[in-house]
Amino acid sequence: MSVVTAERPATIRDGIRAGLPFGAAAVLLGLSFGVVARPVMGPEAAIVMSAFVFAGAAQFGSTAVLAAGGGAAAAIIAGILLNARFLAMGVAYAPSLFGGPLRRALEGQAVVDASWALANRGGGRFDRNLLLGATLAQYPAWQLGTVLGVLFGNAIGDPRDLGLNAIFPAFFLALLVDEARTPRARAVALGGAAIALALVPVAPAGLPIIAACLAAVVGAWWRT
Repeated sequence: MSVVTAERPATIRDGIRAGLPFGAAAVLLGLSFGVVARPVMGPEAAIVMSAFVFAGAAQFGSTAVLAAGGGAAAAIIAGILLNARFLAMGVAYAPSLFGGPLRRALEGQAVVDASWALANRGGGRFDRNLLLGATLAQYPAWQLGTVLGVLFGNAIGDPRDLGLNAIFPAFFLALLVDEARTPRARAVALGGAAIALALVPVAPAGLPIIAACLAAVVGAWWRT
């Protein structure tokens, strides 16, 4: 049942309620990140990264680059490129914000994949309260999961034994299936995969991820 009716506009509480399932997933994803990031960057850095970055794709991508032997610069670049999608998402969401520059900037920090998709009403319209509420449900869950993963990483052991390594790819695969409805989107996804697969055997760690993002740049120029 929809959390909003035609007579009653959405409230932040509605957004929190709608975001609870995503929050449950965020606990598991954060747990997985804490487990894999702890031996790579240390417990403190993993927790701080989750608190300030709060972007699973960038955090897992950067950690993967470091774990594969890539340098800090490659990890940072990979994280920036993976988060570049938020520029376009923020531009689309901006007309739905109100208030002064500081308030708009602060509320813009709530833009994450699941919340943005949930709040999208089509035609360039977004429900601000749904987006804010959904992110409020996810942020503490992500922090909790990270802390649990860091604290109990040794007891949990290898995330692959519990299937935790599959949670994040499965989450983004689900988003990809939902989004890849146009020829451009499918071409970008296949192009990025092809670039990464071609470079993995020959390129330094981190470079295949960075190069794969070029497919999105080409896709931005392609008008369907």
